[in-house]
Amino acid sequence: MRFTKDHEWVRLEGDVATVGITKHAAEALGDVVFVETPEAGKTVAQGDGFAVVESVKAASDVYAPVSGEVIESNAVLASAPETVNADPEGEGWFGKIKVSDAAQIDALMDRAAYDAFVATL
Repeated sequence: MRFTKDHEWVRLEGDVATVGITKHAAEALGDVVFVETPEAGKTVAQGDGFAVVESVKAASDVYAPVSGEVIESNAVLASAPETVNADPEGEGWFGKIKVSDAAQIDALMDRAAYDAFVATL
């Protein structure tokens, strides 16, 4: 699993990246009440708006940590957005991207680097 400074995580399996927000981000947001997942077929560039998550506190954009084509979104989140709070780095994923440049993954932080980054906030 790799992480961005915007608190997204990405897990690569072959050339498919599953994307969500970190536990830190989910805790900072508070109770998630709505998630707008990405649409399959959409092409995203690294750093583009990928999804939207709304909580009782705020609405936040989720940014694509890698470039590619969205091939799947997590339909569960439409009826159960609280899944993001319950399991942010597992079942609370937002979408899957067929990665166009695998080298982008290598530039992201690993868990130790992300944890060290969060400790500075």
